[in-house]
Amino acid sequence: MFTLPTPLIGFFKKHLEYVTEHAVDPDVRRHATPHEAVRHYIDLDHFGSWPFEMIPRARTDALFKFSSWYVRTPLGDTLQLVPPGTFGPYQDSFLLLLPDSSFMALAQKPWRQKFVHWVLPQYYEARWVLPADSLQHWLDSLDVPIQVQEAWVEDHLTPYGILPWALEDTYRKLVAAFAQKDERRILRYAADLGHYLADACVPLHTTENYNGQLTGQEGIHAFWESRLPELFAEEQYDLFTGQARLVLDPLAYFWSLVLDSHQLVNTVLEIERRVRDSLPSDRVWCTELRNGQAIRVRCTTFAQAYHEALNGMVARQMRRAIKAVGDLWYTAWLEAGSPNLGWKVEAVPPLPSAQDSAEHATHILRKHN
Repeated sequence: MFTLPTPLIGFFKKHLEYVTEHAVDPDVRRHATPHEAVRHYIDLDHFGSWPFEMIPRARTDALFKFSSWYVRTPLGDTLQLVPPGTFGPYQDSFLLLLPDSSFMALAQKPWRQKFVHWVLPQYYEARWVLPADSLQHWLDSLDVPIQVQEAWVEDHLTPYGILPWALEDTYRKLVAAFAQKDERRILRYAADLGHYLADACVPLHTTENYNGQLTGQEGIHAFWESRLPELFAEEQYDLFTGQARLVLDPLAYFWSLVLDSHQLVNTVLEIERRVRDSLPSDRVWCTELRNGQAIRVRCTTFAQAYHEALNGMVARQMRRAIKAVGDLWYTAWLEAGSPNLGWKVEAVPPLPSAQDSAEHATHILRKHN
């Protein structure tokens, strides 16, 4: 909040309690809908190695690339349309695998258009069903010699997380809410966006080994993002970040957050293992009373040693999260036309173009008395 210019800091200060309380709403919704959990992470390492260029940055392109198309014929054969890029000589074509083990190469662009028309509207459905009659007509027009009884598409992207695109979607909703001066929706999407931005700054939200379960380090997720701040943030963290700045390309900004966080994953895991191996077991796990119950936690001695070995990483990532929230709240407000939210604005220049730098987006503002 304190990174924001006068009109926004006044608005959010008035609603500070609401935003604070509802910042955890996305976690609450994880238990209410199957579509929420995937918004909190992206398992980048499932898709190769840094810098993960095989993942298209645009959501529709990524969904299209990591989807499998199937056709069942009246004879009971199940045929697959292999997505572009699977086979070297056919990087730009769909390959239809036929029952006789031959295949046909089909141009990618028309199929992407069909994906947008047929599949995207079903995104939240449990199964993506293709219209058999329409698909049959389409295949006939391409002289594809198969008959369609039923057809469907399987999503191989979403189960591994959609955090950058959840950020983009929530950001767009916040821009719309600002433009409409809809206070309730501004606060809801501002709180949601803050939650997802903070998730993007946690390295373990970017890897399949999200809780150390693949390396015998179970529980490291809560250790890094909860236990360490609980013990050390109040007295040791400097969370001053400076003024919020305009973000010229929000989607690229979201990707930079998750990519930079992922570069820290090995350090998070390797330092924990090294520090743990240097201590006797009775100084690694301890028991503490919380709310009248004894719970097993990392010992303060272990936490202190791990925290020092990380050399300020958690505080740096917290500062980056704070800065990100301020930057994106501010940018959403600017993109919405800098609406007056109850504060008088003396002069507000137009939203800078993509060629302008954030430093040139200077606003002369004062509180309405």
